[in-house]
Amino acid sequence: MKALRSILFVIWLYGSMAVIGLVLWPFVLMDERHVWTALRSWGRAINWGLRWIVGARVSFEGLENVPQGGALIAMKHQSMLDTVAPALILSRPVFIYKAELAGTPVMGSYLKRNQIAVDRGGHAKALKSIVRGARDAVAKGRQVLIFPEGTRQALDAPPDYKPGIAAMYKDLNIPVTPIACNTGLIWKPKGIMRSPGHVTIKVLPPIPAGLPRDEFMRELEHRIETESQALLPPEKRRSVKP
Repeated sequence: MKALRSILFVIWLYGSMAVIGLVLWPFVLMDERHVWTALRSWGRAINWGLRWIVGARVSFEGLENVPQGGALIAMKHQSMLDTVAPALILSRPVFIYKAELAGTPVMGSYLKRNQIAVDRGGHAKALKSIVRGARDAVAKGRQVLIFPEGTRQALDAPPDYKPGIAAMYKDLNIPVTPIACNTGLIWKPKGIMRSPGHVTIKVLPPIPAGLPRDEFMRELEHRIETESQALLPPEKRRSVKP
């Protein structure tokens, strides 16, 4: 039964993306703000599918910490769900995404409209590019969201925070809002299997601007990892270094 539900959900996941993407594309061509309309619509469709097909629910906590206007956000990344769900609580999210995704049907066209691509093999050049993109997006009142580990991580994987977030933090000189989650409980980084359950995406208080690089990275990792582990069942938790 779990396998059947998972297959049905995958059909729903990509089918709803195609339908919403194609229906709203003419509006996106007229006004890029409809990218966020489409993303929110897809997020609601995914939540519906998770609840009524998989038997999983998604909750949000810490909504009083959601930044308004231009902002920088760093989120734990455990599943594909993390790339869509934030659009349900952010007004104009701009995601840092892998450049190769720009070639995917439907989704790629939307990403190229107003999101920020990064060539993960470009190193210094790629880092400068995302910093410039983030600076421009924040100036336009958008919320730039980056996954500081760069890719989806399994629940038991040790943290692996990359320097991109530190470069953006220093250049923009604004607070960073961390987001913790336990979405990997229902949606693993790879594969089609989905599990019933209840997961939480938790927005944490912002880290103030102006901290030294090393102190900022320690604080960011500690906050996200501590809160993400706290959202897991006791038997799945691992210790977090202070």
